[in-house]
Amino acid sequence: MKDDFSWPEQNEDTPLESVRVFGVDLRAGEKVRLWPKQRGDIMDLALRKKVATIEAIEQDFEGQIHLAVVLDDDPGREWGLQRQPGHRFFFSTEEVEPMALADNRQEAP
Repeated sequence: MKDDFSWPEQNEDTPLESVRVFGVDLRAGEKVRLWPKQRGDIMDLALRKKVATIEAIEQDFEGQIHLAVVLDDDPGREWGLQRQPGHRFFFSTEEVEPMALADNRQEAP
């Protein structure tokens, strides 16, 4: 029996170099402020408002873009840069704020 199903090919040779978030082009190495969606997860509370550096921009098979970030104040930051679990986090483009915008933003008291 012939298998007619095949997985869509993902071209790993051409990773995304940048992504536009709130009108700002972001690349690996740039800083963002994290604003996790309200999901009730303890990590969402712990990571809210943290500053992180984009380690990679990745796209899944469904075309969704994810930013792999490493927290700037993480004592195990070097492990995140080595793509080790527990020190590298994934956020959608809707859950990050470019620091260029964050620096100008006035938070309500």
